[in-house]
Amino acid sequence: MASARQQLAAGRCDLAGPVASARQQLAAVNEAREAGLPLCRQAIRAASSAIRAIHRLEDDRAEALIAECEKAVRGAQEVLSPHPAVAFAGFLHDAEKEYAEAVLTRALVAGAELPGPERIGVGVPAWLNGLAEAASELRRHLLDGLRRGQTDEAERLLERMEDVYEALVGVDFPDAVTGGLRRSADALRAVLERTRSDVTTTVMQLRLQAALERAAPDTAPGGPDRI
Repeated sequence: MASARQQLAAGRCDLAGPVASARQQLAAVNEAREAGLPLCRQAIRAASSAIRAIHRLEDDRAEALIAECEKAVRGAQEVLSPHPAVAFAGFLHDAEKEYAEAVLTRALVAGAELPGPERIGVGVPAWLNGLAEAASELRRHLLDGLRRGQTDEAERLLERMEDVYEALVGVDFPDAVTGGLRRSADALRAVLERTRSDVTTTVMQLRLQAALERAAPDTAPGGPDRI
């Protein structure tokens, strides 16, 4: 009987070591996730605030918020990079995308050269989607300019939106590779069409108003119509 029990025990799997190792690895992954997730949320909040500051022409505040966003993104990248399963779970991509959007929105508004993904230290899919969303953000800035009568600036921003869209539609790869760029480009197209219509309507109205003012008779005192 004892011999049979010994044989049975000898045939059983000893999982204590492998399971303990697996638990240790998962604990490290979970620790990285718990550290990276708040940093990503902080980056997203800072990027959103930076874009609002850009629209409000608060340059110093926008710069400070973008720096805060970058610091949070770098921290998240550092803690998540040893754990690809978590790093590519989606929330780091979202933080990088929002950071790219803030940086690229500021560059588009200023008419500056657009920094590439390597320069700002984000993944290519995050950069591409951030660029699409940055171009969409130009609509708000453009409409604010139209309300101030800055039609030349509005037309310049519209041209930049068109340039971005034309560039992005040429990136024809599966969504799994581009991070859903097709959806971002489609959203940009809808914004671009509405914006083009708004700019065209406003410019035509202003031109018509100017033509009517030029054609109107001089009714000022002492003018030719005075009786």
